[in-house]
Amino acid sequence: MGISFWQIAIVVVLVVLLFGRGKISSLMGDVAKGIKSFKKGMSEDNSINNQDENSKSDNSDSENK
Repeated sequence: MGISFWQIAIVVVLVVLLFGRGKISSLMGDVAKGIKSFKKGMSEDNSINNQDENSKSDNSDSENK
């Protein structure tokens, strides 16, 4: 037994009735902000790690000379 179109439609209607359209749109906006913040944090973390690795390799190169 799979989920039919009518079951999905009923669930969507119930969610809209319970929470209202404005609440759902604000919730989705908050989710989008969270995802953007997470991606920004991950890219900053990667750039910090790359800078640390570059400075370590620069230090080891200068010690070898």
